[in-house]
Amino acid sequence: MRLSYTKALNRALTDALTEDPAVCVFGEDIGAGMAGPTLNLLKQFGPGRIVDTPLSEQAFTSMAIGAALTGRRPVIEFQIPSLLFLVFEQLVNQAHKFSLMTGGQASVPLTCLVPGSGSRDGWAGQHSDHPYSLFAHAGMKTVVPATPTDAYGLLRSAIADPDPVVVFAPAAAMPVRETVTWDLAPIPLGSARIHREGTDVTVVAVGHLVHDALAVAEELAPEGISVEVLDPRTLYPFDWPALAASLERTGRLVVIDDSNRSCGIGAEVLATAAEQMRLVAPPRRITRPDGTVLPFAPGLDRALQPQRDQLLDAVRAVMK
Repeated sequence: MRLSYTKALNRALTDALTEDPAVCVFGEDIGAGMAGPTLNLLKQFGPGRIVDTPLSEQAFTSMAIGAALTGRRPVIEFQIPSLLFLVFEQLVNQAHKFSLMTGGQASVPLTCLVPGSGSRDGWAGQHSDHPYSLFAHAGMKTVVPATPTDAYGLLRSAIADPDPVVVFAPAAAMPVRETVTWDLAPIPLGSARIHREGTDVTVVAVGHLVHDALAVAEELAPEGISVEVLDPRTLYPFDWPALAASLERTGRLVVIDDSNRSCGIGAEVLATAAEQMRLVAPPRRITRPDGTVLPFAPGLDRALQPQRDQLLDAVRAVMK
């Protein structure tokens, strides 16, 4: 069966809603399924569980947190990642900390599903952020699936988790299709995936950039460069043992990440590898430029996002 990334998210939500009556979904325009993952859910499960909200992220995030505290398992669909800035305090300072603040007497099993951004031309500055590093820094479980199988499995695990989880679904990954079996299953949070084994260079690629990394690995193979492609899948908690095992094989590291350079996931991966793991060459990272606000013009937008040619150059450079 061929399954798209968007359909995988939709199926994960459908299966979770079917199997657990505590699951419900909040969000703007989800009744119409505007972003794809919530298509037909309102018709199938009704307004008591699919809550099509007003345009107020702070209002429906508060409602979802309250629902979680009363035993429900809410999923919030945010239309774009930049809207998370509006509710950062509610998620990081309230939902994330509630279990600790109550001595474990309460939990907030809340999932934020965040489609959008990631190589979508012309979204402009206030719609183009990828703020997953902020949530990883705060210690919230943070997930960025790259494939339909992982989108399904990681979203199912996020919904079942007792803690708040933020699942970023990059726009560039939405059309990706792969052949899957009908028996898709949850995938444990915190487990990386090796998409391609190699012996010379480990490329850690975040989200949709996994597919660019695989294309680069294929292109470099005739040059005698063997690239291992590691997809962390979960940025927090990060699968450090998987990265260490990969670097034991290769000794060289390149990270490609579609978010800003300073204080990003790429910097954390490079620093941890340099401190604790085997490297035989200085590591490199490819990100958006420092302090980037993406412009509206599509050509400028594309120019500021990580490019496949940059990854080719970085892999060749660490081999010298």
